[in-house]
Amino acid sequence: MAYKLNRKIRELEPYEPISGLYKIRLDANECPFNYPPELVEQIQKTVKKIDFNRYPDPLATELVNSFSEYYGVDPECVTAGNGSDELIFLIETAFLEKGDKMLVAEPDFSMYRFYSSICETVCESFVKNDGLNIDVDKLIKRVNDNNIKLVIFSNPCNPTGQGITADEARRLVSSVNALVILDEAYMDFWNQSLINEVEKYSNLIVFRTASKSIGSAALRLGFAVSNKVISRAVKAVKSPYNVNSISQAIGNIIYKNKEYLLNRQKAIVRNKEKLYNDLTKLAESCNDFKVYNSCANFVFVKTSLGRDLWEYLKSNSIVIRYMGEYIRITAGTEEENAEVIRYIKKFLSR
Repeated sequence: MAYKLNRKIRELEPYEPISGLYKIRLDANECPFNYPPELVEQIQKTVKKIDFNRYPDPLATELVNSFSEYYGVDPECVTAGNGSDELIFLIETAFLEKGDKMLVAEPDFSMYRFYSSICETVCESFVKNDGLNIDVDKLIKRVNDNNIKLVIFSNPCNPTGQGITADEARRLVSSVNALVILDEAYMDFWNQSLINEVEKYSNLIVFRTASKSIGSAALRLGFAVSNKVISRAVKAVKSPYNVNSISQAIGNIIYKNKEYLLNRQKAIVRNKEKLYNDLTKLAESCNDFKVYNSCANFVFVKTSLGRDLWEYLKSNSIVIRYMGEYIRITAGTEEENAEVIRYIKKFLSR
């Protein structure tokens, strides 16, 4: 008899991002700046010292210490992961039991729901309002009335760029018994984080990543920050050697360069503001082009022209993210932003 795949994976397709070489990539919310030569040289010297025949530090101690110093948190409250994706899957798997329900906000990062389907967890949706914002009072009521065990959403949100304030987040966390995960992957570009308050709450996990403002998407580094009880549990259920030695060593160096990272972060925010302002000006002459302001490093646009614009830009070696009735454009360098605006202007003027 032939083996058959089970129902939950039978129809799945592997993730296939846009491949090929393009002169401008503004589709993945990556940092547009690579490391400066002096930092690259330091990394190269460090990598040469790695014992490749040995397993990595299971707790990524030096990396976690550098991360903790960067954000001003207790290292015992931090767990390093192989990207935030590993941590999402891990926590959904380990912190929920059969029959438990979790809740995601929509629209939001699609992998929250995807991993719940692999875990065979009941995943419900909380639909955002017409402004793509979360009504916190309605969310609290939904969680409490429906015995939700876990709530997860990105703040600021990917893909919309909208966010709830720290006061709203505090009210949510303190008003529900569910575990609340605030995915703050883009919070380096805003100032409404709860990362320094995790020890105040029994039910809060904050995610951070090295893939956005830190500019280290290649390393696949994510971090879960929580009180020490939850942190100990996350460390207990993760695989022993989940973060490789190369990523640990490089990440340790990167987080020690705080002044450089903060200055670069400010440059990205300036570029995003310029991109938003330029897109808003273009929208004045096109009714079918609604631009949302953003707390993150990208701009979100609602338009029925998205598919055609995406194809047009791609034909000119520029890639943005097409999402049905929306497009998302990452803030690039000043030169990249100017180029994409020039081509969008040409497209809309047709």
